[in-house]
Amino acid sequence: MSLSAEALFERVFLPLYPPDLRGDLARVRREDANPAKNPALLAHLEDAAERFAALAPSFLGGPDLALDFSDASVHRIGAALTRETRDRLLAQGEIGTAENALFNLVIHGASYVLVCIAKNHPKTEVRLRRPLWESLVFLVSKAGEAELSPFSWWIRSLGDEAFLDAAEATPLATLGDRYRQYVENAVFDGANLPVWLPTDRRLPKLAKVRYDLMYKHLKAHLPELKDLGADFPSPERFEGYGFKFLHLNVVGEGRMALFHGLGEGGYHLFWVGKNGFEKAAFYPCEAFPEPKLEEDGEQIRLLVAHDGKTLRHEFFFWGP
Repeated sequence: MSLSAEALFERVFLPLYPPDLRGDLARVRREDANPAKNPALLAHLEDAAERFAALAPSFLGGPDLALDFSDASVHRIGAALTRETRDRLLAQGEIGTAENALFNLVIHGASYVLVCIAKNHPKTEVRLRRPLWESLVFLVSKAGEAELSPFSWWIRSLGDEAFLDAAEATPLATLGDRYRQYVENAVFDGANLPVWLPTDRRLPKLAKVRYDLMYKHLKAHLPELKDLGADFPSPERFEGYGFKFLHLNVVGEGRMALFHGLGEGGYHLFWVGKNGFEKAAFYPCEAFPEPKLEEDGEQIRLLVAHDGKTLRHEFFFWGP
């Protein structure tokens, strides 16, 4: 079934909004539904989260999700949100009614994710909205201050855009991606990572990119990096990226190695810590003008051209 995130929202959720709000979604997200700070209303949010924790395993199937309200549990949920699961739940109960299984999974799941943020990260404030699943959490972090909308994360993680191949998918496609970027990375303190790489060594660009040549390049220019780890892309997958070139940067004052380069269709980045590969990112772009990576303290900026526009992607030195 073909269904974008926008179409999913309009078909499954919008019909269940209060009639006076369906034409003014900005008002939904702006108006405080609990100006008196009534704890009983906050308890409804907790109840919805507890209900999700009890029912989600039967909705999602597969292995035990261990919904213990930890950050890690959100990633387990995200991994279970496949296109097949979406379509199966969408077919259970009339679409656009409160009987639909996908509707129930998402509205309770939004409360679960919000409660996870509030329980695990103290500098937060829950902001109730009407309907309840539109509630927000205000988070203060190293990245700044932001209102986070777990409901919108759920919708985006279930649209067709989230199920594209890695080379085509947009960044932050999954529920886990968004939780990592806007919560875990935002509150993470990279200064606690060990310093294990030199910062005063020139690291030349690898102009001819092959897996074996990359290892020789590392041995010659960064011998401190002994092992990329079991999760680094396999030789076959690495070759499939079609790299035009590959850079190697030491970032975070010697705390992280960053591989990055232009491949077929876009720019790839791979972060490697002391114990090996940690994460990767891909940003679609054109080959010209050539993408540019800039470092500014803890921040990294990637400037790329895509669809006739210059785009700037920002993240911490430990990755998105």
